[in-house]
Amino acid sequence: MSLIAPQSADDVVTAGEVPPASPPPGNDRETRARLLEPGPLSTALRGWLVTLTVALIGGVVRFWNLGFPTDKGTPIFDEKHYVPQAAQVLRNGGYEDNPGYELIVHPPLGKQLIAVGQWLFGYDGVGWRFTAALAGTITILLVVRIARRLTRSDLVGALAGVLLIADGMSHVQSRMGMLDAFLTLFVVVAFACLVVDRDQVRARLAVAVREGWATASPYGPWLGFRWWRFAGGIALGLACGVKWSGLWYIAFFGVLSVVWSATARRAAGVERPWLGAAAKDLLPSLFALLLVPVLAYLATWWSWFASETAIDRHVAGVKIPEDGIVPAPLRALWYYTTNVYDFHTGLVTSETNRHPWESKPWTWPMGLRPMLYYFEGAVTGCGAATCVGAIMLIGTPALWWLAFPVLAWALWQSIARLDWRYAAVLVGYGAGFLPWFINVDRQMYYFYAMPMAPFLVLGIALALGEVLGRRTDGPERRGTGRLAVALYVGLVVANFVWLWPILNGVPITPEMWEAQKWLPSWN
Repeated sequence: MSLIAPQSADDVVTAGEVPPASPPPGNDRETRARLLEPGPLSTALRGWLVTLTVALIGGVVRFWNLGFPTDKGTPIFDEKHYVPQAAQVLRNGGYEDNPGYELIVHPPLGKQLIAVGQWLFGYDGVGWRFTAALAGTITILLVVRIARRLTRSDLVGALAGVLLIADGMSHVQSRMGMLDAFLTLFVVVAFACLVVDRDQVRARLAVAVREGWATASPYGPWLGFRWWRFAGGIALGLACGVKWSGLWYIAFFGVLSVVWSATARRAAGVERPWLGAAAKDLLPSLFALLLVPVLAYLATWWSWFASETAIDRHVAGVKIPEDGIVPAPLRALWYYTTNVYDFHTGLVTSETNRHPWESKPWTWPMGLRPMLYYFEGAVTGCGAATCVGAIMLIGTPALWWLAFPVLAWALWQSIARLDWRYAAVLVGYGAGFLPWFINVDRQMYYFYAMPMAPFLVLGIALALGEVLGRRTDGPERRGTGRLAVALYVGLVVANFVWLWPILNGVPITPEMWEAQKWLPSWN
């Protein structure tokens, strides 16, 4: 997508600068500058070379020795749920039947994606994990593109990608036959689409300002069909088709989209921007970010609707009465959904039902309670008489331990400077974090925090962009900024390298295993 570039350095404002509600008559260049980002993107070729290089490195890291380890040839940890269900999906042509017991508690899309890897590579470690690793690699690519668009900097985009590559949480979950890598991918896709949609809306308004009809109505102009917002709605529906926690992103991102529309109208000099957004953007937003996700979610159940033997597919008229209004397949899906909902609401913590690696959401931002996915105390290959192999889900401390300072900085930038970029990152992070406080008695686990990781990385990348300085800063200031950023990114990568053995199950000595556990809560 091409953007209208500023005409000169005088045409741009710094991020977060508040424009007057009504610009002086005839000053349309200043108004258009307020609508456009401070500085054009670099050339497409250079941007894609940077993106693909970082993504290729990320792919190598994610796919390295992907099939190891296994539990004596079987899946490890919660792979034991989703990998066999994916095998049922492959066997049945798209759906699970689970004839022994009803423990299918998430929508089908994630299992269908795992099944693609099994179809390509067979029922082994590579087959179980191939599509999750691919999803993790694509997420790295998208984070590079998002950071690049937020900052108009290829360097900051590349830094964001490197930080996500070096995140232990994202690394481990992208190498597991579980669902969270797919949920994270679709959430990031939706966020990327909305960021591009924001640019597109402001570019359209800039054209309207230049041509003199942006303020013909006190509510502003109609903005046409917004294909990027529509695509974001599809991605949100697919996120819900992996896990229901995608619902919260629909709510958070929907509000974010309407707010962006109102602020764009205000920047264009529209007399009543908020009423204009309500009158001309609210219903299209509800269509794109509510109805479209619902339809996309239902589409993920295509094989269940077409089946004869899927769980609860034909309960309408048997376990539940027909009503002559709602089609029987939809009533059956609602019945199935309520059973799954009852399972989740009944999955609570008690003194007699406590998982040894359970955690609560207030521990997630700093990764205070990681999870042990795999442990084998009698392996060889570490060069000592006794070796252990372990995989621990843990966010790289050099990243995750900065969560609260980064969130505080983002909140300050959002309020004091009205910087929309930090506000957007806070919305994405909050959608993956805050809803879990609604029912803290529920059993929860650290891997639920995986969708928070890309937004933490984006927040850190924005802060690193501030440290790097502006083009107008002197050489000493910019040189100091580059040094500080290089040292920090090097620290993150070194921290990731240190954790590498317990992120991948590499044989290590018992002494090394103990040295890897920095906090008592990691035991």
